[in-house]
Amino acid sequence: MARAKSNQGFEFAGQCVAPGQRQTLELDVAQLYTHTPLTIPVEVVNGRLQGPVLLLSAAIHGDELNGVEVVRQILAMVDPSKLKGTLVAVPVVNVFGFIQKSRYLPDRRDLNRCFPGSNKGSIAARLAHQFFSQVVVRCSHVIDLHTAAVHRTNLPQLRVNLDQPASRAMAEAFGAPVVINASTRDGSLRAVAQAEGIPVLTFEGGEALRFDNSAISLAVKGTIKVMRSLGMLPRRRQAEVPMVVAGSSSWVRAEQGGIVRSQVALGAKVKRGAVLAKISSPLGHSEFSLVAPKEGIVIGQNTLPVVNEGDALYHLAYFEKQQAKEALAQIDSLFDDALMDGVIQDVDEPGLA
Repeated sequence: MARAKSNQGFEFAGQCVAPGQRQTLELDVAQLYTHTPLTIPVEVVNGRLQGPVLLLSAAIHGDELNGVEVVRQILAMVDPSKLKGTLVAVPVVNVFGFIQKSRYLPDRRDLNRCFPGSNKGSIAARLAHQFFSQVVVRCSHVIDLHTAAVHRTNLPQLRVNLDQPASRAMAEAFGAPVVINASTRDGSLRAVAQAEGIPVLTFEGGEALRFDNSAISLAVKGTIKVMRSLGMLPRRRQAEVPMVVAGSSSWVRAEQGGIVRSQVALGAKVKRGAVLAKISSPLGHSEFSLVAPKEGIVIGQNTLPVVNEGDALYHLAYFEKQQAKEALAQIDSLFDDALMDGVIQDVDEPGLA
């Protein structure tokens, strides 16, 4: 087996991070009306030996905080002297939204619909352009970390293009309880990166403006597994977890407005016709039972107890029979691990030897 070659310096933002070193750099994105410069913090961990360049990004939506904590934990674990390749970690992409605890930018645009952006467009377009042209295209692989939107929560899951072999291999290594072979949305980071031939995993787990320990723990472990599979970290023998792919998924919407009393939990298997929720008028004079259109697993749900007619309440994933059994086993294991841990624990010794 050929010996790995020594790495080269990683140049970014006018500076060079030497092999075996790490450095926090700043990507200039805008100047506020107070004349205060706004920058995106970028941590470059440049391994001593050559290897892939993995981008770990979070908070493209500024209120999605789980990924920020995932990035922090990964950075605390990775030792550049034991790393092959380069880890480019961006805990907060949408700095505008993060400051305001908002999903959006000041112009109310969704940054994840603005890629690849433009240096002459809106604030969102300019931020997207800077991040994509200066960071994303420098990387060979991407893991993009998300949560559900405000007043919703997601079971930990991956959105990925399984027709792309490199993306499929990353998803198989990650080990999420549910994988959705999802088409890309125009303007999303995943869409434009894939168009450039860069494989991308989009992780979803938990809810906006909250830490979800089970989702954070799974994302940390999954990222480390992907890094091992790419050869960036020493490989370790571990039990193989089958990748469970949903055949399809859909949202079940409220057929009348009112007060919601949920009857099922996130991660539950529901049969066709099972009552998902009871929706009542505020005075209780009328009540409607919202039922599952077919058998599936709850992978996302609305957490707000008041809804309008047409609001999306439950996201159901649909599986073949054996796939459903495997998904439920992994979901049970996920929640069992969360109860056992109580708090987030490191998945490896410091330095990831």
